[in-house]
Amino acid sequence: VQLVESGGGLVDPGGSLRLSCAASGFNFEGYTIGWFRQAPGKERERVCCITPFDGNTFYTDSVKGRFTISSDKNKNTVYLQMNNLRPEDTAVYYCAAAGPPDVCVESMFDHYAMNYWGKGTLVTVSS
Repeated sequence: VQLVESGGGLVDPGGSLRLSCAASGFNFEGYTIGWFRQAPGKERERVCCITPFDGNTFYTDSVKGRFTISSDKNKNTVYLQMNNLRPEDTAVYYCAAAGPPDVCVESMFDHYAMNYWGKGTLVTVSS
């Protein structure tokens, strides 16, 4: 099982970035795929998730209306489109997968529910 993130970088406040998470070694559609982030000196926090099988999504309140998660089942890839970025979005962003496809709900989606993790990609929002 492997999850590889890409697309991080430096962006001005108000700008956009698209992160990618390429998954391999497991049945992509049968999992919940999520994004987490960890800022310097802070705990890892959940951002959003998707169930590729049916397109179900969940977003944490701080990113609703700005971030969009999507999946391409043909490419086994999940994307995170981040718009109107703020300095407080600065963090290492991690892609993670959970075996059950029904984890992508507010009550269940959290780091302890995830089975596999990528190594992360750094997003810096600064002028």
